[in-house]
Amino acid sequence: MADIKYEILETIGVLSESPKGWTKELNLISWNGRNPKYDLRDWAPDKEKMGKGVTLSKEELQQLKEILLTKEIS
Repeated sequence: MADIKYEILETIGVLSESPKGWTKELNLISWNGRNPKYDLRDWAPDKEKMGKGVTLSKEELQQLKEILLTKEIS
């Protein structure tokens, strides 16, 4: 498997932390030198390991925000 290169440009927020120190974070990340995207995933404390996640463009993140603002969460 090819090496995945990434650069965390901005940590926007930490949603939670597991007892082992892994954090679920929303970050702005450049993957393999490409334009940065918003990224939601779990990270090991040293940021060397990561879980599966989802990446969103600025437009997709804005749409998600609008959906969440209009949806009653129960």
